[in-house]
Order: sequence, then structure tokens, then C-alpha cells
Amino acid sequence: MTFIDRRAARVLLIDAAERVLLLHGGDPARADQHWWFTPGGGLNEGETPALGAARELLEETGLRVDPAELGEPVHHETTEFSYDNRQYRQDQDFFLLRIDSWQVDTTGFDPEEQRTITAHRWWSVAELDTSTEQIFPIGLADLLRKVL
Repeated sequence: MTFIDRRAARVLLIDAAERVLLLHGGDPARADQHWWFTPGGGLNEGETPALGAARELLEETGLRVDPAELGEPVHHETTEFSYDNRQYRQDQDFFLLRIDSWQVDTTGFDPEEQRTITAHRWWSVAELDTSTEQIFPIGLADLLRKVL
């Protein structure tokens, strides 16, 4: 199997109630499958993880942050997945950002995000623990307990 290697940056956006923001969406090649995931995505050419995370956060939530506010990544993983009939191997850094509250604004979605992201929701760790839905990254509740 041939993989497309890429770098990505994601944000664990935590509100004052200790909930994490997740987006809901799917793969255009598998319309019957959907999952929840953290804001973020692939890095552009020459972009640092912090710059990419800040850009993606603005596009996907409307929240503008200085990349320096993100600090250092709190987690790193490599994941493999299929998307739109292509196989990816993605090295991704996760940044933690605490905010009081935020009303998500999706007007900055690029065409691909408009096509594939269908909802957003704030989740508590307890809700993550008991959910039967697909949530990425795998083990998110444990990761949050570790970094909060």
C-alpha cells in the first residue's frame, strides 16, 4: 500500500467548563461513515505546526489566535487513514488552548471543509468516556486527563 505522507497540527480547544470542541464529519468516498475530531489539519508548505494550528483554528472555528499563544505541542502521534480513496500517513502535533467560551463560526471553511464537516459540539471527558461514536484521536479522554 502506498501512503501519502503529511504533517498536520491539531488543537485541543478547552472551554471554562473543561469541555473540548470536536467537529463532526466524514469522508466523501464513504458517505455512510462519520466521526468526531479535533480542529486542525495538514500543514501548508513551509508552515510550522503552530502556524498551521492557528490557521486551521481560524478556518474551522472562527477563533483567531497568535501561534505563540499555542505554546509547545502537548501530544504527538502518527496515524494512518483513508480519505477520498487515498491512503495517508500523518504525523500530527496537538496543541492545548484554553478559552473561557467560544461561539463557533464556520464561515471560514474551505470548499473541502464545507463538503465534509457537518457539525460541532463541546464534549466533557465523561461524555467522551461513554460515547459509542467514533472519536479521534483514539484515546482522547485519556489524553485530556493527562494534559488538563
